Amino acid sequence: MTLFQMEVLIAIMNTGNFTRAGEQIGLSQSGVSHTIRSLEKELGISLFIRERGGVRLTATGEQIAASARIVLNQVSQMKRIAAEANGGSLSGTIRIGAFPSVSVQMLPRLLKALHGSYPELDTRLFEGSYQEIKEWLRTGVVDVGFLPWPDDELEGVLLLHDPLLAVLPVGHSLAAAKELALSQLAAEPFIMPMAGCEALIGSAFAAANLTPNVAYEVADNATILAMVEADVGVTVVPALTLPEPLSSIAARELSPPLKREIGVAVRSLRDASPAVHAFIQLAQRFSTLS
Repeated sequence: MTLFQMEVLIAIMNTGNFTRAGEQIGLSQSGVSHTIRSLEKELGISLFIRERGGVRLTATGEQIAASARIVLNQVSQMKRIAAEANGGSLSGTIRIGAFPSVSVQMLPRLLKALHGSYPELDTRLFEGSYQEIKEWLRTGVVDVGFLPWPDDELEGVLLLHDPLLAVLPVGHSLAAAKELALSQLAAEPFIMPMAGCEALIGSAFAAANLTPNVAYEVADNATILAMVEADVGVTVVPALTLPEPLSSIAARELSPPLKREIGVAVRSLRDASPAVHAFIQLAQRFSTLS
């Protein structure tokens, strides 16, 4: 069994599909199939059960895949030790999971700096929700991901505090205030963001013994802001989600302040590759922790 065969095995396990596994590792679907057939022939067992929607590991396949993941993690650790000893340039590919506001506000400058410092290092971006990124980290689809922090199941570092702001039309009567309390927003038609911050916002209202007048539940940030601009309702969103400059909408600080904390996460800092550690260090440098 070769390391490449192990990588293909893990990619199929993560995606549940030969075609998507091939896309993840840069191999054709026929190449993935050939690699797995050779591995099954070598081991004398079937690793996957073929189903209409994809494939899943057999019971024995699950045990072999678990061992293969351990081996690949150990190889990654050996490469890290060697790279640190040699002080050489970093190469390979980092797969990054990010949610949209981080993708827009942080990643462009961060990736430019990363590629400038390590031109032989490639990056791939996987954009998704908090839950998707966490699952991608857990299953090895991505190497590093941005998530609300802290997280009990993952390791990483806190990068920044992202304040949540009240957002309303510029002509709204409350727009004249410099800051707003949740009690001032509770009776207004409220647009609840549904991309991950709804639990934080709902808990803040509950802590103040308030129930927001939720008129709409919307996941897409652009849609939320368009609805506020049209005077359909008001909302509370993280500062990172807001474009600059603001013209037809007003953003006001909350009193007391409310914030989400954003970190960069991995399954294991000890097992993370030198490239991932370099990425984390750059992310810390580019963040504005306050």
